[in-house]
This record gives sequence, C-alpha cells and structure tokens, in this order.
Amino acid sequence: MMKIRIEITLCLLLFLVLAPFCICSGERLLVGMTLVRKATAHGAVCLDGSLPAYHLHRGFGAGSNNWILQFEGGGWCNDISSCLERAKTRRGSTRYMSKLEVFSGILSNNASLNPDFYNWNRVKLRYCDGASFSGDSKFDNGTSLLYFRGQRIWEAIIHDLLPKGLSRARKALLSGCSAGGLATFLHCHNFTKMLPSNASVKCLSDAGFFLDERDISLNYSMRSFYHDLVALQGIEQNLNPNCTRSTSNPKLCFFPQYALNYISTPYFILNSAYDVFQFHHSLVPPSADLHGHWNRCKFDPAACSAYQISVLQGLRRDMLVALYPSYKNSRRDGMFINSCFAHCQSESQDTWFAVDSPRIHNKTIAEAVGDWYFGRKITKEIDCPYPCDKTCHNLIPSPQGAKCNLISITGFTEIDYSFSSKNKFFSIHHIC
Repeated sequence: MMKIRIEITLCLLLFLVLAPFCICSGERLLVGMTLVRKATAHGAVCLDGSLPAYHLHRGFGAGSNNWILQFEGGGWCNDISSCLERAKTRRGSTRYMSKLEVFSGILSNNASLNPDFYNWNRVKLRYCDGASFSGDSKFDNGTSLLYFRGQRIWEAIIHDLLPKGLSRARKALLSGCSAGGLATFLHCHNFTKMLPSNASVKCLSDAGFFLDERDISLNYSMRSFYHDLVALQGIEQNLNPNCTRSTSNPKLCFFPQYALNYISTPYFILNSAYDVFQFHHSLVPPSADLHGHWNRCKFDPAACSAYQISVLQGLRRDMLVALYPSYKNSRRDGMFINSCFAHCQSESQDTWFAVDSPRIHNKTIAEAVGDWYFGRKITKEIDCPYPCDKTCHNLIPSPQGAKCNLISITGFTEIDYSFSSKNKFFSIHHIC
C-alpha cells in the first residue's frame, strides 16, 4: 500500500513539474538541433572550432518539396578581442546554443499563422562565425585560436541538406534577419546555382539592408566597422565578383545597397525605415554622441526634437534612395518598408501575421511576402513617414542596452528592449 502511495505521489509531482512545460511546448513549435558531423573535414567550424548546426522541421503535403532556409542573426565581430569574447557565447559556439529553437512567424507550421509557407520544409541556420556566413580565414598566434569559416559553414550546411530533399526542391526561399538578412545578399546568387535549374528560387532580407550612412558626426562608422570585419575574416574573396570589379573599394560590396545591383534572383526587402539598430549604432553611435544629447530621443521617439526628427527623416530618405532602382526598374523584386522603430519582423508572430500586425495599405508583412513570392501581385509597399503609422510594434531600448558601444553590441552583446504596442509596454529579449 505504501509503495502504491509513493508511486502515486511521484506521478503527481512529475505531472506538476512537467505540466507547465507541456502546456508551453504545446503552444509553441520547438525544433531540435542537427549538428553537421562532416563539417570538420572541410574546416567548416564555428569561431571556437565547434561543429556548425541547423534546425530542420519537415514540410508536408503540397509543401513537401518546398524549402525555406532562414539565416540566424546576431551581429558581427571585427577584431580579435571581440571575436575571442564571442567565441565563449552562443554567437560563436554551438556548445552554448539552445538545442531547441522556437519556430514562429515565417517558420511556423500553423496555416492560420503562416498561410503561405506553413507546410514547407523550414530550416534555421545557426550563426556562429561572426561575419554573416562569409569569412574564410583563421587566427592563430600560438596562444589563441579563432576560426573565421562562415563561408565553409554555409556550404557544409547546404551539402548536408541536399540529400535530405533540398536537391529536389521545387520552390525555395532564402531568408534571414539582421546579420542573417545581410547574409542573404551575400549568398542569394550561389544558393540559386546549388538548386535544380527548374526550381523557383527567391530571397528575402529582413532588417538586413544596412546602409553605408554617415553618422551625426559625419563619420562613416559602419563603413569603418565593416572594412575591419572584411579584412579580419577574409571576406573579400567571397564577395560578388561583379560588384568588387566595379569599384575601387571592393569591401563596400559587403553593404547590401551595392551588392543588390548584381543579384539577378528575385528579391524581397523587408525593413523599417527607422530601423532601431541603424538608428542607434549607425546614425547615432555612442562615439558620435558623447554627451548623450540623443538619449531621450533613443528611448522615446516622441521626445525627439524637431532637428532630431529631421535627421531621422534623412535616414528614411537615404534608405528609399538606395532602394529606388529596385523599386522603379525591377518587376521581379518586392519590398515592405514601414515606418516603425523595429528590427526583424518576420520571425515574430505578432509582427509577421496577427490581428494587430503592422500593415501598409492594410496589408500585413506575411501577405505582402506571399503575394510577391507566388506572383499574385506586384508588392512594393512604402509607408508614409513617421509618425503616421499607427500599426507599428516599436522596439525601444532599455537604459541597460543603451550602455553598449558599437563593437560590443555588434560583437556579441544581447540587448533588452521594451515593446510598445497599442499603448501597452512590456519587456522582451532581443538580439541585434
């Protein structure tokens, strides 16, 4: 009798412990990690030498031969010290990564939440090289060792997926967020060449259209950062050769606005005209605002002065100017440029496709991307200037996040943001 009671008690305790997890996992799609075991033989390893990885959730039904590959984002490291620090985190090593990833937004398998891509094979490529999957170099001074092997990681993951069905793809979409969105510009062309010639292949960048922009002190902060990154990680050899041959400064081809001109694959650009990362770390980096005159504006756009608003409108104008050739001349390309203070909008369900999702001309991001991919409509949505859009889900950094400098934030620092929607505020954890 005592034994039965103990067993019942243990079962109840087990139920109480596991019940919350079961309820939570029942609401979310959790996908396990796959390590690329053969990668080491090709030198395709993370910063610390660990194996690269991805998460694959199989498609079904009519989508069983269609594929989405989503590059994970997470900034960059452009010097040895920041890369060494990064190698000790999940941004530089699969040893520290979560082994389960939540698939939501464009990666959801729920037709009501992701109507056009829910039944496709969906893959998330984990990011551990610090250079948007593009470097091919190594640092070894006898004491410290770093592998800059993003290009090889990209190729190793593709070769691991080809026999799993990618080689038979009928439709494919290469996408990514932030640094992962930039990676799509670097790999869109060769992704197309790796798939069947009769496949419909397109590319999508979410919050990856980083501008070659002067900051408020008239310095090219991001250009300097990217130049150091390209030099450190041996990226130039992997940039689009048509782009690098066309300029006296080949490193500029790391910027999407220059690379896009040489991409023939249909492209969709999803970006906020007031992208939070670019606002805080390209336009107004801490090095250009030593006295914190922009702090209130950064925390609350409504607190910006008339002059500061004019500077922000200049950022929007420069983005639209950079996109104008694609907007005017290309019928195959699409875009959704909203006027929100946001960064990455395709992976979160609330911004991808929900009742109160951001909209332009009453069209959600998911609807715009779907119309473009399947050719239902020409989709080139440009929002009106701030503050006209009342559908935005704005990200506002916390004071803790504001203390990060450019290198630490782009290198490996995770940032806490407050989320504002419909006059409601709550905290989320966000990665640049």
